[in-house]
Amino acid sequence: MLLFIIVSKLLSTSIVHFLIPAAGSGSRMKAGKNKLLIDLEGESLIYWTLKSVFSASSTNWVGIIGQPKDKNLLLNSAKDFAQKVHWIDGGETRQQSVFNGLKALPKDAKKVLIHDGARCLINPELIDLCAKQLDENEAVILATKVTDTIKIVDNEGFIKETPNRNYLWAAQTPQGFLVDRLKKAHMMAIDKKWKVTDDASLFEMLNWKVKIIEGTSSNIKITSPIDLKIAKLFVNNY
Repeated sequence: MLLFIIVSKLLSTSIVHFLIPAAGSGSRMKAGKNKLLIDLEGESLIYWTLKSVFSASSTNWVGIIGQPKDKNLLLNSAKDFAQKVHWIDGGETRQQSVFNGLKALPKDAKKVLIHDGARCLINPELIDLCAKQLDENEAVILATKVTDTIKIVDNEGFIKETPNRNYLWAAQTPQGFLVDRLKKAHMMAIDKKWKVTDDASLFEMLNWKVKIIEGTSSNIKITSPIDLKIAKLFVNNY
């Protein structure tokens, strides 16, 4: 009986629910369609994303958040993974879409990872690491150290200062949260009329801690034709 309790506890802490915002218009790609439908070595971007997500041992449930007009196209391009995902209608903004996704999670969901659908080459081991780190933190995000020298400029384009890059990280996804905590943050944002482009920003605005987990350079977000060319190099070694 004791062994059963220990095993059950270990399994419960490794389980994570996944939300994938998938409403990208593909305007910068000049694709004329949702960019997650773009072909990468014979498969759509959403297919490669789902392949990575379902390869992670911690993944228990996956929801795709998108616009109704894209539903059939995205699910068809996901092929066999289409039967494993849950479709969630998105809102007018990414923030509204994620909140819709949170409301659609199963009642027993404790931990959630939110991942850009256009980051199709995420390492499954990093997904598992994010899930595990939520055992000890309320919020985590993948990020990479900034190697370029960054300049802060004024409205006229003149340099104001050069921040110390030892403290600069480029945010990636997944971004992971305890479900109840993230729901509360979103509700407070609605009440205060805050607008953000990622969920970690809500925690920052509330002075809630977010733990950085070092990511990899291959976890690129495909937003331009050059990104797609780079992704082809990585996917051939996938």
